[in-house]
Amino acid sequence: MGGGRVVLLFLLFLLAMYELVTAGFNAFAIICLLPIGVIFVITSFRQRMFTFWLLCIVNYFIQLKNLALPIPMSLPNEMLEILLLGLAIMDVKDLKMERTLNIMLASLLVWCAYCTLEILNDTCNIGIDIGSWYTSARMMAFQLLYAFLVFSIYITSSKLLIKYLFLWGGLALFAVFWVWKQQNIGFTDAENQWIQTRGRLTHIIQGGSLIRYFSIYSDAANYGVGIASTGVAFLIFGITNKIKKYKYFFLFTGIACIWGMFPSGTRTATFCLAAGFLTYIFLSKSVKIAVPFSIFFGIAFFILAFTNIGSGNQQIRRMRSAFDPNDASANVRTINQAAMKRYMQEAPWGIGMHAGGGNVPANNKYAFMSTVPPDSEYVFIWIHTGRIGITVFLITTVIMLFGACWVVLFRINSPSLRGIGAGLCCAFVSQQLGGYGNQVLMQFPNCLVFYGGLSIVYVLPFLEKEWVEHEEELVAIQEEKKRLKLEAKKNKRVKSSFF
Repeated sequence: MGGGRVVLLFLLFLLAMYELVTAGFNAFAIICLLPIGVIFVITSFRQRMFTFWLLCIVNYFIQLKNLALPIPMSLPNEMLEILLLGLAIMDVKDLKMERTLNIMLASLLVWCAYCTLEILNDTCNIGIDIGSWYTSARMMAFQLLYAFLVFSIYITSSKLLIKYLFLWGGLALFAVFWVWKQQNIGFTDAENQWIQTRGRLTHIIQGGSLIRYFSIYSDAANYGVGIASTGVAFLIFGITNKIKKYKYFFLFTGIACIWGMFPSGTRTATFCLAAGFLTYIFLSKSVKIAVPFSIFFGIAFFILAFTNIGSGNQQIRRMRSAFDPNDASANVRTINQAAMKRYMQEAPWGIGMHAGGGNVPANNKYAFMSTVPPDSEYVFIWIHTGRIGITVFLITTVIMLFGACWVVLFRINSPSLRGIGAGLCCAFVSQQLGGYGNQVLMQFPNCLVFYGGLSIVYVLPFLEKEWVEHEEELVAIQEEKKRLKLEAKKNKRVKSSFF
């Protein structure tokens, strides 16, 4: 048996060397990784949750500038999601499909069906390219469905839910730490090379005096919107939770994320933050929460829009420019979109999901539309799927959001669990607004985090009984510790007075 393993490894070594000589380093690396892949698959069969946690971690770090993969960036996420779904189907007796049968699944299936029909769209007269279509479809539609199914199937208990929230919070804190590191220690070689080349135009601004930091994300806009939406969620988790150790972690994470938003210099993030918290006013079902929130954000809006407080800080000054109707950047976007409308009048189905990347001939009337920077996820969807597509996307998005809000308002009784549902809904609203202003909605890690988060909301009613029991147990322990601490203080005072 041992000799067989040695022979197998030796043959793999010979194959790897052959590929290195004939096909290059990428093929060599893939052969070398085969044994690790086999071990990973075996581990996945035995420990399914290991694969789920790995997906969450890989999703966050996949866009790290220092990580240069020899495969498409979206492939690791997609492979892990499909593996998780395959493992769930194989273990069908434990598959809780009733948790997936809801209005969010119906909405996503409608959107995926529309994107599938787009394979027949040949508005640009370049023929049907299934490969290019699938590349766009999996990013624009299928990954949303994968995220929904994976989170609905694998978040099966209140303890797993808490573990996920702590993992998400830990990853967000690392992203905030990394932006602090970029500010105070500097960029890595790979980050510096990116910001001096591809990112220079958008990330070194105001004559070189202001740098927009991007942490472990693809760019500053993606980071700013994502971390602002995360901050919204965790502050709401913290405000509504009864368990002190959870509350303190959630509040600390939320505050850190909001601090980390400003170095991105992403002006849309300010509106995302406000939109998320304003949504919570309606979901809180509490006047005590609604009134202070309304007053706080009214004052914050007034300070940013009508005063110069904090303008000594470049990042705050840039955020304040979001309220300037004469801002040059916003005006350029408006002019670009006006030009796009003229082209899109004759393309109700869009230019096609397979059109782009230079495959539309220069003499084609839609060549401009295939190369123009969309500057917004909604505009990108509109260009490639037309006014019909963006209408379908908006309607299905509103339906799944309203469905989740209905769950929070009328199907959950526990205040703390309702707070988690509300936080996830508000973060989703925040992220959608970010998609209106920037091309961030389908980017890593945001898509899995926020669409997966919204799918969790639909699962919460199934977890409520266990959640309440677990919470009561922890509250009892917490109160007992508090009682013992007070007794110890009282005994100490009695002894002091006696002597």
